[in-house]
Amino acid sequence: MPAVPEDGYDLVVVANRLPVDVSLGEDGEPTWTRSPGGLVTALAPVMAQADGAWVGWGGSPDLTLDPFEVDGTQLVPVTLSADDVERYYEGFSNDTLWPLYHDVIAPPAFHRQWWEAYRRVNRRFAEAAAAQAARGATVWVHDYQLQLVPALLRELRPDLRIGYFHHIPFPPLEIFAQLPWRKAVVEGLLGADLVGFQRGGDAANFVRVVRRLTDLTTRGQVITISDEHGRTARHVRAAAFPISIDSQAFDELARTDAVQKRAVDIRHELGDPKILLLGVDRLDYTKGIRHRIKAYGELLADGRLSPSETTLVQVASPSRENVGAYAQLRDEVELLVGRINGDYGQVGHAPVQYLHQSFPMEEMAALYLAADVMLVTALRDGMNLVAKEYAAARSDDRGALVLSEFTGAADELSGAILVNPHDIDGMKDAITYAAHLDPREARKRMRRLRRRVLGHDVNAWSREFLAVLTAVPHRDSHV
Repeated sequence: MPAVPEDGYDLVVVANRLPVDVSLGEDGEPTWTRSPGGLVTALAPVMAQADGAWVGWGGSPDLTLDPFEVDGTQLVPVTLSADDVERYYEGFSNDTLWPLYHDVIAPPAFHRQWWEAYRRVNRRFAEAAAAQAARGATVWVHDYQLQLVPALLRELRPDLRIGYFHHIPFPPLEIFAQLPWRKAVVEGLLGADLVGFQRGGDAANFVRVVRRLTDLTTRGQVITISDEHGRTARHVRAAAFPISIDSQAFDELARTDAVQKRAVDIRHELGDPKILLLGVDRLDYTKGIRHRIKAYGELLADGRLSPSETTLVQVASPSRENVGAYAQLRDEVELLVGRINGDYGQVGHAPVQYLHQSFPMEEMAALYLAADVMLVTALRDGMNLVAKEYAAARSDDRGALVLSEFTGAADELSGAILVNPHDIDGMKDAITYAAHLDPREARKRMRRLRRRVLGHDVNAWSREFLAVLTAVPHRDSHV
């Protein structure tokens, strides 16, 4: 068992990635840029307020770095080799777990070498966290890449309070049971005192999996773990803690003169369309981008939207380009966009503006403000923070949100127009309804959206999770 560090941290976050991308400069010193992604966006404000450490990978293979400080947070890089990146990250995390946990939208691949790499790397993260945590510290482990860490960490440091938060959907038993290493993953998660999910349904799926795959006792959200003598050793709670954004900061950003002016300029640069539709996604097969563009193309073909008066801006930020399914998706989306623009475009106007790139938050806020309709039509999504950003940006109480019922956000955002993205006709009706929404109805819906998003921000999410976790009594137990 590792020694408890004398100058350890009371809060340690463990995530696949550090909140920054790190590279070595010519002088051998690390240089960094803030990472994109929902987890960093969500946790940056939390870590800014806590004197904590963040354990994660720096983003480049074979890069070994000493811990360093950024914005008052100690960053502790975990080294991943090129082989680790290929097998643990691109392989098991993103070609096995990701498709399995997203309703098998794409077929998951099961390779024993990938699983071995996943176990090996999870142990490395657990050891790094154990070396940073003060006695009795709180350790908060994040997401599907690190599901074995809670149990490994409890084995190394039974004095810790351990929380785990799952940012993506947790599948029903019938899908999860396909995983050859299903029991080991469940046992890994049960090392935590608190296992958090985006939706109540995800937490219920997990408890059902525990009931079927183990002989542990469950009662409601609580799973009881016994010692070798059959006595109760500790409890694990599984519950929903829907994640959010720093909505106040986003609201303030969208109110700035620069962003307001940029929103006007964007519409002008697009030829001042009568209706501006917007999609903002990582280029991922779970996001329903093809279904959305197909529905839009059919609306143009049917004459329900005018090609000369309507523009769809689709931002598709690059993602996991070394995974084959993603490269194929990019080809399919670009073919679809090219066909629609070829059929319905005019000189100086394309009905689809497709942008395969990432943009800074200021530009995103301006795009949200410029759009009449935000299309969030994921086939399956843990939460979807873009939907919340859109609502936070709309202090004008205008605009409409078309939201897939298969996102975690659908449980919270009652002002949205809900759709089943597999139902192309239903999606076409919803887009048409949103594009011609009565202004009074739009205001009423947007106010409801903004009340929820501004009232329950990322700080409320982290406070709620950590309050439940820190209420767990300390136990120096090896169970």
